[in-house]
Amino acid sequence: MHKVEIPQSLVDRVVARRGRRHCFADMIAPRTALLVVDMQNAFLMEGVGHNVIAPARDIVPNVNRLASAMRRLGGTVIWIQATADESVVADWTVMHDDMMTPEARERRIRSTWRGSPGHKLWSELDVRPGDPIIEKSRYSAFIQGSSDIEQVLRDRGIDTVIVTGTVTGVCCESTARDAMMRNFRTVMITDANAARTDEEHNAALCAFYHTFGDVMSTDEAIGYLTVNAAAARAAG
Repeated sequence: MHKVEIPQSLVDRVVARRGRRHCFADMIAPRTALLVVDMQNAFLMEGVGHNVIAPARDIVPNVNRLASAMRRLGGTVIWIQATADESVVADWTVMHDDMMTPEARERRIRSTWRGSPGHKLWSELDVRPGDPIIEKSRYSAFIQGSSDIEQVLRDRGIDTVIVTGTVTGVCCESTARDAMMRNFRTVMITDANAARTDEEHNAALCAFYHTFGDVMSTDEAIGYLTVNAAAARAAG
């Protein structure tokens, strides 16, 4: 598990601007979706994945805890898969031709190709029938043409998203930033996102927290959702 370090000086700046440490502490599960980003064999399974992030295996229990709490409280759990196919390879030449060696390009395409072993969700995840599974073709699920996630969320009346998964500073942060830019209240979870190193993980969380949204631990997020659900029940 990553050692999370968010400087107090950053917290102080955020609180000065927002008036509180957690601006989305009032989130309620029926209007919230847990987004689980790229927790696939391509990123977790040795010998299959092209970019294995070992710490991502450590966050699986927290992802499952969040999923369980969301279901119990009436929220939505969405699994997001990085997906390659012919159109992605042809349309994203900057990524596949300019920014990768031929060998790296082949590994990435092979391990995220739709239907391949690498494309499958990690077997220890608590995926349930009825959970939406959304394929994305870019790092961000929200960028134009990447997926239909925004419509799925709008159709369900969701205004808040909790982002988990891997890699913290790539697909998770890209998805989280773009979710906020599309006017979703967005939270990243400190101990349910994973990067290759603590330094990379913390850099992404700090950049996101400073400008784009909220950052909480698994326990904090479940605690707020539970308290808010109880308050809603008491109010009738």
